[in-house]
Amino acid sequence: MEKNKMAVVPLKKLFLKMGLPMIISMVLQALYNVIDSIFITNMGSDGVIANQALTLAFPIQLLIIAIGVGTGVGINALLSKSLGEQNKDKVNKIAGTGIFLSICIYVVFLVFGLFGSEKFIRLFAGSNQKVIEMGTTYLKICCCFSYGSIGFTVYERFLQSTGKTHFSTIAQISGALTNIVLDYIFIYPMKMGVAGAALATIIGQFVSLFVAMYFHYYKNKEINGNICYIKANASLIKGIYMIGASAALMQCLLAVMMAGMNAILGLAQVDPAILIGSFGIYYKIQQIALFSAFGLSNTIISILSFNYGMKDRKRIDECIKFGIVDTIIVSLMITLLFELLAHPLSQLFGLSGSTQEMIDICSTALHIASLGFVFMGISVAIQGVLQSIGYAIRPLIIALLRLVIFVFPIAYFFTLTENVTTLVWWTFPISELLTVIVSLIILKKSYNERISPIKNESITNNLVIAISREHGTNGKEIARQVAKELNIEFYDKERIKEFALKHGFVSNKESEDYIYSQFLSLDINKNSIILLSNVIKEIAKKGNCVIVGRAADYILKEDEKLVRIFLYAPLEYRLNKVMEIYHDSHEDALRYIHKSDHSRKSYYEVISNKIWGDKSNYDLCLDCKLGNETIKDIICNYVKSLNK
Repeated sequence: MEKNKMAVVPLKKLFLKMGLPMIISMVLQALYNVIDSIFITNMGSDGVIANQALTLAFPIQLLIIAIGVGTGVGINALLSKSLGEQNKDKVNKIAGTGIFLSICIYVVFLVFGLFGSEKFIRLFAGSNQKVIEMGTTYLKICCCFSYGSIGFTVYERFLQSTGKTHFSTIAQISGALTNIVLDYIFIYPMKMGVAGAALATIIGQFVSLFVAMYFHYYKNKEINGNICYIKANASLIKGIYMIGASAALMQCLLAVMMAGMNAILGLAQVDPAILIGSFGIYYKIQQIALFSAFGLSNTIISILSFNYGMKDRKRIDECIKFGIVDTIIVSLMITLLFELLAHPLSQLFGLSGSTQEMIDICSTALHIASLGFVFMGISVAIQGVLQSIGYAIRPLIIALLRLVIFVFPIAYFFTLTENVTTLVWWTFPISELLTVIVSLIILKKSYNERISPIKNESITNNLVIAISREHGTNGKEIARQVAKELNIEFYDKERIKEFALKHGFVSNKESEDYIYSQFLSLDINKNSIILLSNVIKEIAKKGNCVIVGRAADYILKEDEKLVRIFLYAPLEYRLNKVMEIYHDSHEDALRYIHKSDHSRKSYYEVISNKIWGDKSNYDLCLDCKLGNETIKDIICNYVKSLNK
């Protein structure tokens, strides 16, 4: 979870605010292959054949990305959890295991590159020896030097899990720019053909990797980069792939779809270099829209899973609504852009003037297939919703429908027609439309099963006084005195921890670091916030009480007898209090006040999406310079007046 984004941005704008970095990162991945195709198709008389060769190799490139992404998702999830738990040893072991896995994955693709590249290309190239030679050359280089792509995916997740997303974006952009420059140099002045395109790609990927590694080892102090941690850990590997396997599988389906379409289009009674090459160009451009949808889907997962864990029905409904609506808006914008720029974009692949037929077919493909982007966006957003509320198989079913089950038979039918170069592109909007119909049915069923039962009802009829306070107001002591005066229970973070241990919310066998991270720390950790929410609700059910901090006023917001209080005081008063109670120097007191207030503000606003200290969120806002006794009396008299 990002510390402040949930806090200061209204929910309907939050998706784009959080999703933009993800969209940029994923779109930059797609640009590698678009750039290669643009330069390759314009390298002269062999441009069309070379583009066909790259298209045949593309499924394996997608497979490399898919396995890397799945592994990275699992690493990110485990790292984020362990960082929140402040389990430094486990954090280091997860990072080391991630690097070990990246090496293992690379070895697999290295072996494939050396011994399987030609066999794979031959499956789809027929007897065209030139396509086989070009495709094998390109694929072998990309596989044998694939650690740039695989390694970057892992190091990128190290940066993202510690909140340094801007560093991973810098690394992505560095590699993409390198790829563009080297594509031109290697393909044109140096006349290296497809080998040059492959080298430009892998060098760009290694640049991204090296930049990410620099930021990780020199800026990422939360993770120890000692090589002693780079080794296999069976339990961590299992944990990584329990989380990341479904993400990898859904990404792998892109490779399956690409390979399947290459095979189906090869059956059409037209020049395969033109038709398959046009499909390759279209699909690489289309990934800009697809990866944008994936970026927003990942944002839905981040925000919705949090609110689903909190069982906040209103926020859950808003997350689903804004997530899908924002995805539709972005998809419509991309559709409009592609419709307007279909012909100019297609011309980029024929600047040499030797591929006019391909330009026309690509333009037709973009005009027709772009009509399905909105439906695609809705389906991908629904996949994110389903993952957020705990479904694993249903998102996979949607992916299978839109990438395989509907696509292959429809595409094959169109290859039997005379006007295949025009009609085959209707495969995609038709498949996306059919998929979104099924997706909406699945969403409705899933919503009724898991969300409809959640009711924002009053948790208790007991009196709960929830007190939030600035550091240095002596608010905890005031709360203790109020509880004593009213003869009700008092709970601060230590008492909440004791209650949780006593009532089995956590085991006494848990480590001290884990207990601290869940109940005593103000670090923003989704799992600990959800756990605390459940503990506080149970405390409220037990009887009348005073609860200090922990956003109890928001967690118990539906309770009719809830009294919400905020205690504040002038800075000078608070400085004197902190120096008096903790015997701090003036400088230390000021630093601790700012640090504590910032942590409380961030923690409260992440949970509630409300402004900490805003008077509209409370029943009473009291200036503690009046003194403890006076503040206590005001609160007690107010509470007693409510019960008359």
